[in-house]
Amino acid sequence: MLFDVQRKKLQDVYETPIIQQTAFWSEVKRNLGVETMAFDYRVRPTDLFSSKGMNASVVSDLLVVNQEVDKNHSIAYVPYGPELEPDFSSQGPFLEELAESLRGFLPETTMMIRFDLFWKSYWSDEDDFFDKNGFWKGPPERRIQELRFNYNTENWRFRKTASNILPSNTIFLDLRKSEEDLLRSMKPKTRYNIRLAYRKGVEVQETGVEELDVWYDLYKQTALRNGLFLHDLSYFRAVLKARANDSRSPADVRLLVARIDDRPLAAMFLVMTGRRATYLYGASAGEGRQFMGSYALQWAAIITARRNQCLEYDMFGVAPRPDPEHPMHGLYRFKTGFGGKIHHSLGSWDYPFDEDVYHHFSVWEMTRPGYHV
Repeated sequence: MLFDVQRKKLQDVYETPIIQQTAFWSEVKRNLGVETMAFDYRVRPTDLFSSKGMNASVVSDLLVVNQEVDKNHSIAYVPYGPELEPDFSSQGPFLEELAESLRGFLPETTMMIRFDLFWKSYWSDEDDFFDKNGFWKGPPERRIQELRFNYNTENWRFRKTASNILPSNTIFLDLRKSEEDLLRSMKPKTRYNIRLAYRKGVEVQETGVEELDVWYDLYKQTALRNGLFLHDLSYFRAVLKARANDSRSPADVRLLVARIDDRPLAAMFLVMTGRRATYLYGASAGEGRQFMGSYALQWAAIITARRNQCLEYDMFGVAPRPDPEHPMHGLYRFKTGFGGKIHHSLGSWDYPFDEDVYHHFSVWEMTRPGYHV
């Protein structure tokens, strides 16, 4: 199924719309003092796909982040990777073989590989997992998920994580539409708020590292207001300054700030790579919401993405359904207003190399604060 696995230079990571699988993301991690590795691998399409007439072999790659837990243990973390997505029935065996093939390249301290999969959830195609209003109810319990994912594998070793690391639900806007069609696809209230923001005099400016303090002030307000984990300023500086322009998978990073009368209302990181634009991070002020700065900001980002030949816009993270009890319910209401299609992914899966060590780690991890604290 899988052969010719070999380590490669980070700058040779292939172009992809998945930010976290680019040389750009590797540079972000390097700037933060985190080691990354890249690997090429080759597969036979007939082993992964039911489609006929495909090439004799397919070459793909993946970026692995080495996350240290302590001096004796680490995790090989694959953010939103691998990008190559086999048919449902082949996913477990493919990922198992990939994990075992990578094992010899990883540090001796590696206790597991964590695949944070962007692959489409099996259950997002099944009618039984939608309610009477057409909203997705989410995947089944972890035991059922593991039974299905491990089917056809040799070791039955994959474990569903208690929570996902990166968002497992997002919304994509089709930027091949005209600006008029994009506006028509929005909910009336969203369309009204965009126009209201501009009528009130909101302006959106592209800026850079010189306004990082403005961003961070808005971000701290947002994190405290919503009970979110607070990154250091250095984290965002690393994202904003990274480019990887000498690589095969660079990124174009823009910091956008919405203001009225020179007062910051909202800000966001727009990242463009592989013909996809991603709303990677966003923040807003607690006051001045009547000016609808966040709506003007999103529309400006969409226009910027279209002008830079992006084909899709990733809203990056929503609740899976309109559930008022979900911590991302507010984001669901805001982002679904812009139209688009929701994507439900499989989320994070662990492949432990040592079951005993993994058990102790899982218990410890359950006590750690997550994205919402």
